[in-house]
Amino acid sequence: MKPVKHWEFVQAAGNRIDLECDGKHSLHLFVLEHELIRVLFKKNKQSVVDKTWSVAGPEQDVAWQGRDRMSTEGFSLPGFRLEHLDNGLQLETDRLRLTVEKPLRLLWEHKCAVTGHWLPLAQDRTSGAYMFGVTENTVSHFMARKRDDRYYGLGEKAGNLNRAGKRFQMRNLDAMGYDAESTDPLYKHIPFYIVRQQEEAAAQGVSYGLFYDNLASCWFDLGNELDNYHGFYRSYRAEDGDLDYYLVFGPSTLEVTRRYTQLTGRTAFGPKWSLGYSGSTMHYTDADNAQEQLLQFVELCKQHNIPCDSFQLSSGYTSINNKRYVFNWNYSKVPTPEVMTADFHRAGMKLAANIKPCLLQDHPRFAEVKEKGLFIRDSETDEPESSQFWDDEGSHLDFTNPDTINWWKANVTEQLLAKGIDSTWNDNNEFEVWDSGARCAGFGQETPVRRIRPLHTLMMMRASFEAQQEFASQLRPYLISRSGCAGMHRYAQTWTGDNYTNWKTLRYNTRMGLGMSLSGLFNVGHDVGGFAGMRPEPELFARWVQNGVMHPRFTIHSWNDDRTVNEPWMYPEVTPIIREAMALRYRLLPYFYHLLWLAHDAHEPMLRPTFLDHEHDARTFEECDDFMLGRDLLVASVVEQGQRQRQVYLPDNGNGWYDFHRQNWYAGGQTITLSAALEEIPLLARAGAIIPTSSRIAHVDASQDSQRQLLVFPYKGQGQGSTTVFDDDGESFAYRQGGHLLLQIDMQCSHERIELQIAKSGHWVPAYTSLTLELPVGEKRALFINGKQYAHGAAFALADAQVRA
Repeated sequence: MKPVKHWEFVQAAGNRIDLECDGKHSLHLFVLEHELIRVLFKKNKQSVVDKTWSVAGPEQDVAWQGRDRMSTEGFSLPGFRLEHLDNGLQLETDRLRLTVEKPLRLLWEHKCAVTGHWLPLAQDRTSGAYMFGVTENTVSHFMARKRDDRYYGLGEKAGNLNRAGKRFQMRNLDAMGYDAESTDPLYKHIPFYIVRQQEEAAAQGVSYGLFYDNLASCWFDLGNELDNYHGFYRSYRAEDGDLDYYLVFGPSTLEVTRRYTQLTGRTAFGPKWSLGYSGSTMHYTDADNAQEQLLQFVELCKQHNIPCDSFQLSSGYTSINNKRYVFNWNYSKVPTPEVMTADFHRAGMKLAANIKPCLLQDHPRFAEVKEKGLFIRDSETDEPESSQFWDDEGSHLDFTNPDTINWWKANVTEQLLAKGIDSTWNDNNEFEVWDSGARCAGFGQETPVRRIRPLHTLMMMRASFEAQQEFASQLRPYLISRSGCAGMHRYAQTWTGDNYTNWKTLRYNTRMGLGMSLSGLFNVGHDVGGFAGMRPEPELFARWVQNGVMHPRFTIHSWNDDRTVNEPWMYPEVTPIIREAMALRYRLLPYFYHLLWLAHDAHEPMLRPTFLDHEHDARTFEECDDFMLGRDLLVASVVEQGQRQRQVYLPDNGNGWYDFHRQNWYAGGQTITLSAALEEIPLLARAGAIIPTSSRIAHVDASQDSQRQLLVFPYKGQGQGSTTVFDDDGESFAYRQGGHLLLQIDMQCSHERIELQIAKSGHWVPAYTSLTLELPVGEKRALFINGKQYAHGAAFALADAQVRA
């Protein structure tokens, strides 16, 4: 590695400033937004990979062949001031000021919204901030750090939410049975983190994010490493690729997450049924009578009164003997796929089928795919690369080859969708290609796999997404992917992979999911009950389900060592508890759906650390097991064996909180003790919240969802606020042309009355014609809606809502 030290100004071209470094490298500074500045190095004045697939630009997707790395399309490109200094230069937007010093060092400031003064934000370390490999394409970036800085994000990472003092690697691995507190790396490549620092000149801190747009394996050191020569620092190192990063200013953490997610693309708006319970286990499809066992699951759901919207077919349906072969139906296990899918559909359940991007060397179609040239190729020969995959060796498909994409889409259509499968489960897609120099088509620019490994996963998702979209163009696609990289949220829901069954996993998976949410992966969940290891004992299983029903993705999935199956009815003594937790999930489905809409429309995280909406409250930054579901519900999961009371710190929100179940009101800024009997989920609602709920405890069917409630949690004394509630048919694209119902609800409370103003927009007409207003028990104030008094518990006709233009 060799540091980059000297630089000279070349030109200012539009919103780009060009510098020459050490007489041979290029440094480009892009002013994209007032809160967004990009830094791009070109070693020897050339990009290693001249395209990006992660940066979509606001409101866009990316072409299959990628987005030109130099493009500024889609950004507002605001005006900025450029000044040449004695020892450098300085550029300034309305929110950010960047100073480039000599020797090469970047210093960042932000403008205080209160005083208008420029305040320090971030800076490179004083020596050797940027380094390039001499004979290889390794890159490094070193920044100064403060001891009390907090670091969040990096996607799917084990351990505490605050990453300070740790080192992490991005290298997608199939981490079967991982330790949720310590295992690293895991399945995903999200080189983005948020810095939360206390600001000396203000009572409240500020946040900014750093996104490194590079698909090569990389490392982040956030205070684990010390070197006497450089002071306190943190670092980013990559084994290949370009040094290309974006600094995203908040000042709040929520604003950083929103802006980063907007940068990398809009969250997919899946169908409403994707938020219902999804059953899954490897045991059923591995059985010799798989179709019989799968249909037995449908009957058992009815027998035990368990609502269910979908089932995920594990890869056993593709088996020949004990191995798995993508797009191969084992007709001895599943004699009639079309009959099976029709039976599931009659029960109101969809099916998602597991697919894998690697063909084993004895796959019946291996020779065909090899002849077509669809595999990633060996670094030294024209043979397909060969890597370990499941119980044999196989070759990975090259998703940077348009012919591979077309082959994949055709097989998803013919082998799955045409047989009645509704969705794809993109699994085992870490692309652990052992030959790091293996050659990829690169959409016309041959590229070694080490530079773009996670891109194959992203393109696999997109191919599956488009196959579903083209097959049923009137329906919104829904798919699942285990692995991925920045931008994967544009196509898929995800989960935290093959977790291990114990209490520790339950605790740290929750923190893992919050870290993913801060990193733009909003539609997430975990394998409820644990995937690997022994089956969960009854108490752990009950608590895991109670936690799982409060996540966007709710799936019970397992491959237990003792050959048992995690199912809602696996323990009769806790089945009623499981049933009630799942009933609560379905009652809250309108709220979950609204949160999914907000994730798509406004880049709002569905799962949120408690500090995300309460950064003024220092206590919320302490590590805990609580989280917010949207901005209105505080979930205090029980993650300790035998616990029957739960201490909960209530963030200081200025208005207080209600016990969701008992409806007692508590002031914020205090720790309270709630009952946590085994049958209870400690849950609180923000005072001022209005939560939509449904009476339908069954699979999603908009035509049958005929009763809708609004749970109103009024301000205790005086207060006012507003909320929106989104709904539509739950499956089509009609919402884009006004085929939706959007309620705008304004609430104003005094000591004598609660006043709601309800207005509506959109032309979708739901099966429910009224809204039942439910207030906390003991609430005595008069209720007025649009100026008319209503009794508590009365129904408000949607026809009486004001119409918004």
